[in-house]
Amino acid sequence: MNLNVLPSDIFPWNENFQTGIPVIDEQHRKLVELLNKLASHLAYGVGKPELNTIFGELTEYAQYHFKTEEGFWNKYLAADELSTDHAETHKSFVTEVLKLRGALDTLATEEVIEEIVVFLTHWLAFHILESDKHMAKIVLSMQLGLSLDEAKDKARTEMSGALRVLIETILNMYDTLSTRTLQLMREVAERQRAEDKLRLSRKVIDSTLEAIFITDENGMIIDTNPSFCLDVQLEHAQIVGRDVRQLKPSLFSQDKADEIWRTATESGHWAGETVGRDAQGEVEGAWLALSSIQDAQGVITHYVGVISSITHLVKRQQILEVEANHDALTGLPNRRLLQDRLDQAITHSDRAGRVMALCFLDLDGFKQINDTLGHDAGDDVLRLVAARLGKALRAEDTVARMGGDEFVLLLSDLDGEESAVQFLNRLLKDIAQPMSIYGNPAKVTASIGVTFYPRDQSSPEQLLKHADAAMLTAKREGKSRYHFYA
Repeated sequence: MNLNVLPSDIFPWNENFQTGIPVIDEQHRKLVELLNKLASHLAYGVGKPELNTIFGELTEYAQYHFKTEEGFWNKYLAADELSTDHAETHKSFVTEVLKLRGALDTLATEEVIEEIVVFLTHWLAFHILESDKHMAKIVLSMQLGLSLDEAKDKARTEMSGALRVLIETILNMYDTLSTRTLQLMREVAERQRAEDKLRLSRKVIDSTLEAIFITDENGMIIDTNPSFCLDVQLEHAQIVGRDVRQLKPSLFSQDKADEIWRTATESGHWAGETVGRDAQGEVEGAWLALSSIQDAQGVITHYVGVISSITHLVKRQQILEVEANHDALTGLPNRRLLQDRLDQAITHSDRAGRVMALCFLDLDGFKQINDTLGHDAGDDVLRLVAARLGKALRAEDTVARMGGDEFVLLLSDLDGEESAVQFLNRLLKDIAQPMSIYGNPAKVTASIGVTFYPRDQSSPEQLLKHADAAMLTAKREGKSRYHFYA
């Protein structure tokens, strides 16, 4: 049987699998290539000798890759528990592959084939996304000068929150994608041999929760399953003959449609997350797998799409992204988001030849309000000050809360250092305006330390320290004032 008739990857490579370390990413792609080759042969039912050869090739290359990878990690994490545990997972993988290879005598059952494919795809996706990405983040941070403990903390933070949701989403989608793709490949391969299998597969497709559509070579729908009809709220007869891109515009947004169809046409497959708005204007997230189908001459005749809804995960990810990057009390950017904005501002300053002012602000008299009126009143004061700061800034500026009663202001794209003086004078007056907290009069002022880039050619961390030092000088000089870092 010609395995090139219906090109389709059980495990389509995705940019989310990039670790940022070229030699490891290159070898991961090779492992994925071997996995897809093995899965295709399993699906199309080739002879045991050929399967043994491919199993052997996969096992040998995996061992070669593991040796390369462990050598790289050990340069930075020698004798560390992470590196030791990582090596143990490599050993367990090789052991399991050899065990699966020994089960080839029972390949007459579909259950064994699916067990092999699901294990290999899930293990590889999980290992790259969860383990290798984590290790790579640590190593890349150490290459930038962080200590091992600092690199671990940074990696742990980056692998939590929104990224954790993304990993969960990708793993769930790859589980579904691998089994669905395997089923479709087997069904097409056996079409001329068993009409009863086609009838069975139709029942499976009709009963699945995923929305499935089949189009001609121009994207015009020729068939769907009931889930797709329910999704677009139209009868099957009303759908056939219509352009799927018009029926599901949330899947094929203007910025992605060309890429999706071009990749599916040129490579045989496109899989990824799409986010758009449905007919009611609600955010709709989905995982789309679109494959092209070719005839014996290699001419594309159809496209098959499988849609898995991830709207709830997209919304959860958006919530987590806000929580991860913003202060819970004031809603302002936190230290993490400030770091990103500061890096961008420095880049812009270097490129455009403009001045940036980094201002470290600490409230005067805030402790007295906490002590006399209580912490709830103190929280209200912080929210009011945050609102005043936000109102005073321009759209291109950033204000972040560092914790307690400390804030940082990032003034970008200034003509010169003198441009900040008028703003700072006005800001001191705005902050000092009287407040009413639970009917009680309250007032705070601010001491502000300022450092200017590019006159202060320091790293982002040092810029913050310099602004903080200037703020302490402002407090010593009498408070309710600003001081420039010399």
